[in-house]
Formats: sequence, structure tokens, C-alpha cells
Amino acid sequence: MASSIDDLKTEIKKALPGLDMVIAWAAGPDPLSHTPLFITEEADVERIEWDPRCSQNLAGYLPGLRGKKVGIVVKGCDARSLVELLQEKLIDREDVTIFGLHCTGAVDARAARKALGSLRGGLESVSVNGGTASFSMSGEPRTLPLAEVLQKKCFTCTGADAEVCDHFIGEHGEPPRVTETPATTLEELEAMSMEERLHFWEDQMSRCIRCYACRSACPLCVCQDHCAAQSREPHWVDQTDHPREKLMFQAIHALHTAGRCTECGECERACPMGLPIMTLKQALNRSIQDLFDYRAGTDPDQAPPLFEFREEEKNIKEREW
Repeated sequence: MASSIDDLKTEIKKALPGLDMVIAWAAGPDPLSHTPLFITEEADVERIEWDPRCSQNLAGYLPGLRGKKVGIVVKGCDARSLVELLQEKLIDREDVTIFGLHCTGAVDARAARKALGSLRGGLESVSVNGGTASFSMSGEPRTLPLAEVLQKKCFTCTGADAEVCDHFIGEHGEPPRVTETPATTLEELEAMSMEERLHFWEDQMSRCIRCYACRSACPLCVCQDHCAAQSREPHWVDQTDHPREKLMFQAIHALHTAGRCTECGECERACPMGLPIMTLKQALNRSIQDLFDYRAGTDPDQAPPLFEFREEEKNIKEREW
């Protein structure tokens, strides 16, 4: 990891004179989660951090910087979001310089904080080796199973490398290996009856505080100025503090990202209540893959299936009335 960050800094220093800025990660106020870093001067490069605490998807900043020459550091899931932005022509490829990395897994700050307790104040470094995560706590190593501290998205990761990039730093590798992968929320829901599923979502949505952090963190939720959550004409969702209205917003959000969501997990990471809202997107993604044989964020030249019309679809048959 040390050699990767040194090589990354070298490549960014070379590219920086031709760019308006480079977006990377730096140490922040939370020792378990690094924060975005906007580099405009060479001195800023030395602040770059790269380890499992670099969880935030930086691709979400790119649509707002359109027209500028921007460099961006991405791991596998971030790169897939970037590809989706390219597919939808929300960013221009010639304006973006991509520095790709191999990701060993992203730490779930909420889970790690719970597992580490009061020791977290002296956290110095985090690394992932095999099936464990190592935390250096004031010089004392602390090792925990990945299944306890890894973000849920990492359990279903389809590619830990940034496949689309201009500069790949370090070595290629596989997604993190977890010996005992916990069941996903989607798998648990599939084992429930429809009535149980409804009760599950009513219970989850009763805890929602409608802060819309999930919407703000999503790199593909780009219509925030005209969002259905605040629209009054048409009036899709009212402000009633009821699970029904909260679930309505989440259903709209999931449908708007159907066939587009790369399962980067930003919606769940940003949620202060820890709601499993990525599950709705995962369910739709599974349907999209079955119907259209399509995975979001894998091919910059391929149009998302709901962005084009065909008179006949191979896996969708007409009903026989």
C-alpha cells in the first residue's frame, strides 16, 4: 500500500499542471473515514491518503465540475459509477484524467467504531490482509474478521480494480475474500413472505428521518434541483411523517436508478440511521440483469437498457391473451 500511494503521488504531480484540480482522499476529523481532498497545488499532493478508510465515492463530484479539467482517484466501484456518468453523457471523457487503484475493501466506519470501542481515538493505520482487517491502535495492532467491519457492498463486489482509467497504480487483484460472508438483506428478504417484507420495510422506514443524505451521496442522482421529494407540481411525496411516504421516496429513488446503480453503497454509507436502502437497488439490478443481461458501469460505449427502445427484447415475451 505504501508503494502504491508513493506512485500515485508521483503520477498526480506529473499530471497536475495540465489540470484544474485532482480529487483524492485525505485524513479527516473521523479516524475511521477519510475525507475528499481537492488538489490544486503540488503541496496538497502530500496530504493524499490511500487505505481501506477511503470509502467515499468521489465520482459524484464530477457532474458539478463539468467544463473543467479534473483528475480523479478511483477504486473499482467508483470507476463503475464514473463509467455510468460517461454513458449518460453527464461528463466528458476528454476532460477527466482517471487514476485507478486496486481496492482491498472499504471499512464500515459504523461497524468498526462499534467493534473497536474507546480504542478508536488512537487509530494510526488500517490494512486488509486475507480475511482480516488490522487496526494499529497507538502502536498496538488489533485484528478483526472482515465480516465484522467491511462495508456490505464489498461482500458482493464484482471487481476491485478500476477497469477504466488513464493511469493504473499498483498491482491488479481480486475482491476481498471473506471466509464466512453474512447473508445479504436481499437474501433475507427473499426468504420472507410478502406480508413479512412489507412489515420489514415499514419498520425500517419508521426510523428514517428524511434527511435525504442517501440522495445527496448518490453519484447518479443528478436531478436534485428538481427532485420528486420536494416537487409540488406534480406532488409525488408529501411531508407526512409516515413510513408510507418515506418508502414512496425510496421506491422512486430506486426506480430512477434502475439499470444505472453500480451498487457503490454510498446511499447506505451516508444514512445516519443505518437503513439497508441499497437492497432496493440490488433487487432491481438483479431484474435488469435477468431481462437485459446488463451490469451497470462496465462498458462506456454501451447504453443502459432503459435509455433505449427496441421493438423486441430477447428475454421479454409478449403475453398470450
